Amino acid sequence: MTNIQSKIIDYIKKNRVSTTEVADALDKKGSIDRVKLINPSNINLHIVGQIYCVFASSDSNFLVHKEIIKVKKNDVVIIFTDNCNEKSIIGDLIAKYLILYKQAQAIIVLGNVRDASKLIRENYPIWSYGFNPIGCVNFYTKPFPKEKKENILLKYNKSIAVCDAGGVVVIEKNKINNKFLNSIKSIEAQEDLWYYCLDSLKWNTLDIVTKKKYLQNKKIFSNDQIKKMKTFLDK
Repeated sequence: MTNIQSKIIDYIKKNRVSTTEVADALDKKGSIDRVKLINPSNINLHIVGQIYCVFASSDSNFLVHKEIIKVKKNDVVIIFTDNCNEKSIIGDLIAKYLILYKQAQAIIVLGNVRDASKLIRENYPIWSYGFNPIGCVNFYTKPFPKEKKENILLKYNKSIAVCDAGGVVVIEKNKINNKFLNSIKSIEAQEDLWYYCLDSLKWNTLDIVTKKKYLQNKKIFSNDQIKKMKTFLDK
């Protein structure tokens, strides 16, 4: 992991930067469509980590069993699927192996999962499309399409995933730099100022968000707030 990767991950963790704020820092991009936290009551879950890519194809999770052996501690495992026909990709056994024994931080399945009651009872940090009691076969069928796999690895492998109750957002490798770190900080500063205007000054959201009334009323803010204001205006 590079130094800037570590800095971004540490900042997001320490400040509990939400998927909403990260997506805003990415110009409202980066969300993985359809995936939801399987246990919606776990609203305080917040996970950030480097992505490890795994693949399932043609109604089989054989490749998943094979590839998860190389998962490292604190990885966020994303399982990509092709032609699995809504069948579940993993269940309790793989989830327990990854979370408990491999010490992965989270599992994201671009497909369904099974053993719903067990997964929810154990409160595993899993995001998926949904549930299906019918799972994939565990023997080899066909390889994951080569070109599709190469494009996925180029985009996601060793990128950063941010996961919470809102979903999953990916910070791609080409965005992992100081410019993005500063963008996150500016979003945080803007959010702080907006909530100050809402909670303390009792302004309406039209004045705060669209009219940016705070730019014409700087005298009512502290020097620290004005510095924060400058931070996101200079973004």
